[in-house]
Amino acid sequence: MSVLGLDHVQLAMPAGGEALARGFYAGLLGMAEEEKPEALAGRGGCWFQAGSARVHLGVETEFRPARKAHPALLVDDLAALEARLAGAGVAVTRDVPLDGYDRLHVQDPFENRIELMQRLAR
Repeated sequence: MSVLGLDHVQLAMPAGGEALARGFYAGLLGMAEEEKPEALAGRGGCWFQAGSARVHLGVETEFRPARKAHPALLVDDLAALEARLAGAGVAVTRDVPLDGYDRLHVQDPFENRIELMQRLAR
């Protein structure tokens, strides 16, 4: 018995924030929205997918953003995404490169921390 991989990451959002989530995750990051299963659709929130990355945004009554814990999404053109985000008024914080990766941090519309990383050519 062993863990095979990571299916998805769950982030919290306040009630009624679905349009903001779609604007950020689909509109700016380019992720596709996944239809939630019928049994969960009434709970609010939205799900997004790109490549092997799946991010679920769930409504939390006593919402507090994740400021330290965060997903790290791999992207293919960090500079272009950085320009798109900055052009949309999203604050971008560059971070020191890690071995083999260029990276930055942003906050989603709910102030959840999101890391964006690109593998560097070797």
